[in-house]
Amino acid sequence: MSQLQPGLGPGTKSIGIDVMKVTPGIVRYSPGGAFGPRIQGDFQLVMVDTGVAEVWIDGICHVIPRGYVALLKPGHTERFAFAKEEETWHRWIAVTCTSANREQPMRLQELPFHLPISNGMNRITELLLALQKGPDRNDELMCALGLSALLLFESESKQASAQHSTNAWLMLAKKYIAGHYEEPLSLARIAAAVNVSQEHLIRLFRKHEGTTPMHYVWSYRIRNSLELLRNTGLSIQEIALRCGFKTSYHYARLVKKQTGMTPTDIRKELLGTI
Repeated sequence: MSQLQPGLGPGTKSIGIDVMKVTPGIVRYSPGGAFGPRIQGDFQLVMVDTGVAEVWIDGICHVIPRGYVALLKPGHTERFAFAKEEETWHRWIAVTCTSANREQPMRLQELPFHLPISNGMNRITELLLALQKGPDRNDELMCALGLSALLLFESESKQASAQHSTNAWLMLAKKYIAGHYEEPLSLARIAAAVNVSQEHLIRLFRKHEGTTPMHYVWSYRIRNSLELLRNTGLSIQEIALRCGFKTSYHYARLVKKQTGMTPTDIRKELLGTI
């Protein structure tokens, strides 16, 4: 192992592993191809560019779809099966660590199985493949890049987890609105129902829906009221009350603002009397 300062390749210690060697590669499997079983000896990032890969890890099947990168961890028995109807191309980055560090670090243990391949991961992989084939192979640089690929996977996993949590809160809020839109709703009530602050809820709706939570509520009420207006014989006043409007006047004003027509005009149009 080369004697290098920390952070510079072979001998580098980060996320709980000492990087000894990094090996990139690329391979094409014919339809129905298979590989294994084998004992995984390294941390390995596997990127599927075409086709699909099924990986049995300790007898449990995992799927790596096209356009995804998966993190395989040392010490597990693996068997691969590839798409039956088309060729499967995949690339990999194998990061070899010292025997003392082959136990999975907690930070890597907690990461998801796979993520979409990012531009950053593509660039690191392409650079590693180019360095491997070049006349002046630089093992120090390759180790640093391999470690960077693992760190990038970890960082993108955290971003994906945060995004999932964000979307989960938003979906919970929208689900709550859908189940209670006919009731008196306030920003405070919705935020409390999904256990987030009112300020954070406003940020979520502005970012992902382009509106505020309460504007979303009124738009949702109007959408549902228009369905009743067009498909039932309920009176306009009854529709207004069923959809959370306090008065038919308030309802008519908002419908006119959103559609350019009053509820009465919409009904007349459906009857062909306009």
